[in-house]
Amino acid sequence: MKNQRTDQPGFDVALAHCFARVALGLCIALHGYSRLPNLVGFANGMVKQFAATFLPSPLVYVTGFGIAIGEAIIGTLLIFGIFLRPTLVVGTLLMLQLIFGTTLIQQWEIVSIQLIYVAFYVGLLATVRHDRFSIDGLRRRGRGH
Repeated sequence: MKNQRTDQPGFDVALAHCFARVALGLCIALHGYSRLPNLVGFANGMVKQFAATFLPSPLVYVTGFGIAIGEAIIGTLLIFGIFLRPTLVVGTLLMLQLIFGTTLIQQWEIVSIQLIYVAFYVGLLATVRHDRFSIDGLRRRGRGH
């Protein structure tokens, strides 16, 4: 006997999209949440890393706060699938900011890892129409879409 729900067209793609979204969300959220208890230390560490670049120290310092808080928020929204399309866009923009900074300090191996994150973000964005197992998906079903 077949399960009618899991045999629906697109079910496996929607499930795969959900797993990729939650995995990325966990990774990004925990990056952010792990930095929150020591935001000042994280921001000061960034200032030291970027001391030899043209970026002004106050900008780097404030950006450190924004990165940690942004990662926590973006990751949490991804885990639950809330405002998914804009969250994926903002997450990609955050990654572009991180890549910019990482290239300035010439940490090429980290840029490689960041590019993998970008691939996840844009892959999820390109397949966002398959989002079914999320808060957004529940809201769409509630409206009959």
